Amino acid sequence: MKFIESVEDLEERLATPSSLDRETVRRLEGDVIILGAGGKMGPSLSRRIRRAADAAGMRRRVIAVDAFLSAPLVNELHGEGIETIACDLLNRNEVVKLPVCANVLFLSGRKFGSTDRPDLTWATNTVIPAHVASHYRSSRIVAFSTGNVYPLVKLNSGGSVETDAPGPVGEYAQSCLGRERIFEYYSQEYGTPCLLFRLNYAVDLRYGVLVDIARKVFTGQAVKLTVPALNAIWQGDANSYALRCLEHCSSPARVLNVTGPEIISVRRAAASFAEMFHREPVFKGEEGDLAFLSNASLCHSLLGFPEVKLEVLLQWVAHWVERGGVSLEKPTKFDVADGRY
Repeated sequence: MKFIESVEDLEERLATPSSLDRETVRRLEGDVIILGAGGKMGPSLSRRIRRAADAAGMRRRVIAVDAFLSAPLVNELHGEGIETIACDLLNRNEVVKLPVCANVLFLSGRKFGSTDRPDLTWATNTVIPAHVASHYRSSRIVAFSTGNVYPLVKLNSGGSVETDAPGPVGEYAQSCLGRERIFEYYSQEYGTPCLLFRLNYAVDLRYGVLVDIARKVFTGQAVKLTVPALNAIWQGDANSYALRCLEHCSSPARVLNVTGPEIISVRRAAASFAEMFHREPVFKGEEGDLAFLSNASLCHSLLGFPEVKLEVLLQWVAHWVERGGVSLEKPTKFDVADGRY
C-alpha cells in the first residue's frame, strides 16, 4: 500500500479522474459550473472535472464559483485551466450574472456554527438554492445534501433508504431538507433535471469523521459513543460520484444516498486506530442503538462501489495523523445526536 505523505500528494489523489469519470465527461454535453467551489470539496472536484475533460479530449469550460476564493487558490485553478468567478450566492443580482451552463454542481451550504446564526444557516441553505434553481432552471443540477435529513435509526436497520420519510433533527438538518424542497419545487415546476446528493460523510485526510476519531485516540482524548455508528466514504470517490451523477438527474428530482457500504462502529474504529498507534482508546458515554445511517445500495448499483475500501482508508488516516499531517481544524461533530452543530 502506498501511503499519502503530503498535501500535494493528497490533492493529486483527490483530483485524478477515473476511467469512468473520463467516459462521463465524454458523453456529457455542455460546460460545467461548480457553485460553492471554495469549500472542502470544491477545489479537488473542479480539478477532477477539468482533468477528465482534458483526458477525454473534450472542449469544456469548467467554472469554479464562490464568494471567498483566495488568491493562491485562484492562481492554482487558473493554472489548470479552470475559470473562477467571485460571487455572493445570497445576492440574486450577482447570481443572475453567472454564465448559464448545461451542468451545475451545487456545493454551497452551511453547517458549522449553525446554532449561533440560525438565520444565516436558513438563508444559506434555502435562499441560495432558490436563486440558483431559478437561474439554472434549464440546466441539470446535482445538489449536495446530507444524510442528516433522515431521523436517527436503529443500528440493525441497515440505514435509511431514499424512499424513507425525512425526519431532520435540529435546525441545521431542517434547513437542509428545506434546501432539497426548493430544488424539488423548481424541478417539478420547470422540468429541471435534478439529483439530491445525500452525502455522509466524506473523508479527506485533513478532516472527516474517521480523522476526528483517529486524532482523539492519538492524543488520548475520550471518544464519545453518543452516536455509536456512522457511514464514511473517501472524498475522491465522492468527487467521482458527484461528477457521474450529472447523468442521473431527472424531473421530478431524484434522491441518492452517497456513502460507503459499511456501517462503521465508532468503538471498533477507535479500537483499530488504537492498535495502529499502539495505545489504549478512551471512551465516554454509553452506546445506544440509534445513529444517523444511510443505505447507499442504490448508489452502488448505479455507479459501482467506492474504489478506496474502508480498510485502506483507515490506514491512510492513521498514517496521516501519526506523522502529523495537516488538519483543517473543522470537527465534524459526528457525536452530536440532538442536531445542534
